[in-house]
Amino acid sequence: MSVFVLDKQKHPLMPCSEKRARLMLERGRAVVHKRYPFTIRLRDRIGGETQRLALKLDPGSKATGVAVVRSSAEGQHVLSLFELLHRGFQIREALTQRRAFRRRRRNQLRYRAPRFNNRTRREGWLPPSLQHRVDTQLAWIHRLRLLGPITELAQELVRFDMQQMQNPEISGVEYQQGTLMGYEVREYLLEKWGRECAYCGTTDTPLETEHVVPRSRGGSHRVSNLAIACHDCNQAKGNDSLETFFSRDKGLKTRLKANKLSAETRYQRVIREQKRPLRDASAVNATRWALHGALANTGLPVEIASGSQTKFNRRQLGVPKTHALDAACVGQVNALHGWQVPTLSIKAMGRGSYQRTRLTKHGFPRGYLMREKRAKGFQTGDMVKAIVPTGKKAGTHVGRVAIRKSGSFNIQNEHGAVQGISHKYCSILQRGDGYRYHRKSSIHQQGEGKRAA
Repeated sequence: MSVFVLDKQKHPLMPCSEKRARLMLERGRAVVHKRYPFTIRLRDRIGGETQRLALKLDPGSKATGVAVVRSSAEGQHVLSLFELLHRGFQIREALTQRRAFRRRRRNQLRYRAPRFNNRTRREGWLPPSLQHRVDTQLAWIHRLRLLGPITELAQELVRFDMQQMQNPEISGVEYQQGTLMGYEVREYLLEKWGRECAYCGTTDTPLETEHVVPRSRGGSHRVSNLAIACHDCNQAKGNDSLETFFSRDKGLKTRLKANKLSAETRYQRVIREQKRPLRDASAVNATRWALHGALANTGLPVEIASGSQTKFNRRQLGVPKTHALDAACVGQVNALHGWQVPTLSIKAMGRGSYQRTRLTKHGFPRGYLMREKRAKGFQTGDMVKAIVPTGKKAGTHVGRVAIRKSGSFNIQNEHGAVQGISHKYCSILQRGDGYRYHRKSSIHQQGEGKRAA
């Protein structure tokens, strides 16, 4: 992953390699400006030549892939990859709880007439859980523009056609011709079933679209009746019913046993997925134009691409499937270089709570938080480094801190929480900014680690 570089006046310059950044830090030519994403600031330079940098987005319901790429005559070179995890589900749950508390106060404690017709919503209003997705992506676009000389934007303008998903034969010629035919529905099914056979759980094998209830038995083309199956399961099932296939097919039982799966568990999952709503697809649909309008207001040129084109590019270039690498494949991509870089995972955590009282599910107090948000110079959410010299927790721990008034802190890292670390051993790496960071190893490094093991 490249290192972002700022000049003496904090103007963005072209990112450099990690080795070059380390040499400049050792020679005193630069100082660390930011840890996540890692950025250095030069002490002896103002201004410099820059090249074209594109910031690409692959918006999703739960996570958004972000890629910073450099364009050249040889193709596009990946400089940095990010995976931004949203917290829309937590926001929705908090609003549901608040609504329940309000209903209780109104009806149980004292009567208060409901107010619901005296509030008007502006044009383009989105629910808070959806608006959070748009705001978080815009916030990181702004941050990365301050760290790098971004000259253009690219967005995967995903459109999950609900009518097309319910009946894949209903649409026009755009789904019936060309090399991208059927990619949208197939991509949705792959994501829905976790890119494994719906019946036997086999992975890393070609998967085919399968009707759960066969057409000869009255099954439809609705997406709820479609599944992804391996070739063996697809051929063995034929026009059998789901119950007959799971109870009688010996080949299926052999494959399930090889994958250490239960036939009853897989059968129940297929039944459950048939009733699964299109909630995630609806969330992406509701926010796609709001995000596009906000990107257009930045003043930078915005390239629009479809999910089908992204998948087509990824397959043509032989790039693995991740949120961040999907973002790198958005738009017109003839060649992609240097994509084997680590991904910085960024999870939205919020900036704390104004509510100092913890409540039960019925709305009664169960505990109280500290009146102050700081203890011993630290605040929950700060990225710290703790060097513990002795004891059971001896070693170096880096992660997000959760404070206590006593000075005994918890540190959350990628392996879990380390509890009971004294504040005396902690030092600040970066003040809390509402996000938790974790650096994922690249696909190439993961493969090397598996082979070494």
